[in-house]
Amino acid sequence: MNSAKIYRMNLGYSKRELVDACIDTVRANRLTSCYLRPIAFTAYGPMGLNPLKNKISVAIPLWEWGPYLGEEALSKGVRCMVSSWARIDSRSLPPQAKCSANYANSALAKMEAISAGYDEAIMLNGIGMVAEGPGENIFRVKDGILSTPPASSGILRGITRDTVIQFSRDLKITFYRNDFTREELFTSDELFFSGTAVGVNPIREVDGRKIGDGGYPVAKKLQRMYDQAIHGRLKRYTKWLTKV
Repeated sequence: MNSAKIYRMNLGYSKRELVDACIDTVRANRLTSCYLRPIAFTAYGPMGLNPLKNKISVAIPLWEWGPYLGEEALSKGVRCMVSSWARIDSRSLPPQAKCSANYANSALAKMEAISAGYDEAIMLNGIGMVAEGPGENIFRVKDGILSTPPASSGILRGITRDTVIQFSRDLKITFYRNDFTREELFTSDELFFSGTAVGVNPIREVDGRKIGDGGYPVAKKLQRMYDQAIHGRLKRYTKWLTKV
């Protein structure tokens, strides 16, 4: 709904109606585990660059989907490269709107990484600071301090990112939102991705440099906590859940 507001899209539905539609869609398909992708788009109407008079359609597809980067990646971590494609600048397109157009930028970085033999890309912003992955936020651990790029770095403020930040506060882990450089990726004790599809996933290598000692103690602790929370095994976080 925030994304729609940024793009001047009147969805025609309340938050409650959209949540109920998600619940009904899961129930109708009788799935115990799935990925939902609510999407709103400009449908039929006048052709051109002004969609304000065109009808907005809303759909809620869903499907069964395993770990985004693979089951093995959750335990062993993924190999990444720093992409030659810069993350889009907020003066060009709003990164904090979850817009399909933004994913063209992500797709270029992802294809580059896969073609080069890596699992995933890490993208820098227009001034050379670390932004995020093509479809994930990124966290860094150094000397016991957890950090992630701030919204001002040109990232999408992910729901799972917010979840990890809350976990860090509850675990009394020192945490900062701050910029860090490409070089600081290489010298991290730990790196990991977060996202709805990826969950919490360690990064074991960046541009041929091994990250830390391969233990990922902070990432693994947060990974276990996330898995327990989303499956309703931590009472403290049941307020985040919606029952079907």
